[in-house]
Amino acid sequence: MKISVIIPARDEERSITALLVALLGQTRAPEEIVVCDNGSTDRTAEIVEGYARRGAGVRLIRAGAGFPGRGRNVAAAAASNDWLAFIDAGIRPERDWLERLAARARSEPGADVIYGNWEPGTDSFFKQCAAMAYLPPPTEVEGGWVRPRFIASSLVRRAAWRAVGGFPEHLRSAEDILFMDELERAGFRATYEPRALVRWDIQPDLRRTLRRFTSYSRHNLRAGLWRQWHAPVLRRYALLAALLLATPFVGAWWLAAVSGLWLLMLAARAAVALRRNRRVYPAGAGRQLLRLCALVPVIATLDAATIAGSVDWLFRDRLRGGAGAAADLKKTDLG
Repeated sequence: MKISVIIPARDEERSITALLVALLGQTRAPEEIVVCDNGSTDRTAEIVEGYARRGAGVRLIRAGAGFPGRGRNVAAAAASNDWLAFIDAGIRPERDWLERLAARARSEPGADVIYGNWEPGTDSFFKQCAAMAYLPPPTEVEGGWVRPRFIASSLVRRAAWRAVGGFPEHLRSAEDILFMDELERAGFRATYEPRALVRWDIQPDLRRTLRRFTSYSRHNLRAGLWRQWHAPVLRRYALLAALLLATPFVGAWWLAAVSGLWLLMLAARAAVALRRNRRVYPAGAGRQLLRLCALVPVIATLDAATIAGSVDWLFRDRLRGGAGAAADLKKTDLG
């Protein structure tokens, strides 16, 4: 069994070295590591080339500006082996990550896809609250706790990747969801390995959360995933907007009442987030109260990003017939 590790990268000079070191130090080393550079403007490609020149089993492909899906496809097409392990820059695999994935593949020879596990980096109070706000909690699978499928911790037969046409290349995000959905629809058998763990850094503050999720919102709309994310959020705010229309007739106090209803809705959603994560992040009553207070602005920020991304999609994609995507490739913030 031979494995090629696939990495799309753009402007990742701060994280690519740590990832390559972690992969080269695996208890089960990959046969090759293929990095596709999607038009970096920093030292990402130079760093990868340094490893390639030292004969470290690392290959670099310069593919020009592109989204992550294209980077994965280009690297997968150039890979030499029948199994593809997907991971991203900024992800930190445990030392036995690849060994665990490979062992699961060998123990279940009928499996075409092995999804590993992942955990968010929660090294601050804000990150912990953010993880509770927008990440699904783990569920128990075969005696271990595993988070939902994650392309950046997976092992896929190259034949399965080829059969579904690879990843969509026109999306900044959600291309992994569409790819995994297509594997499932095509009948490829998937299994999970809870012990194959990677760690993923989440955004450290509200400003970066707003920026990242605005992009996610827009591209999830482009991917046709509005039912899963946008629909419930937009329904809530459509109701609030309808209630606000009565303000000129009822009086200024009605504006305060609707604002109070909005805060109550946010607090209720924060309480639900606390409840569903009570096993993952246990705490006493005092800390839970602090979390509740912190979760309200985080959830409000996510709602604002959903709405802003929807407006962005309307003007940059829908009304321009998708021309906005081409303009995106000229920007540097594609990492």
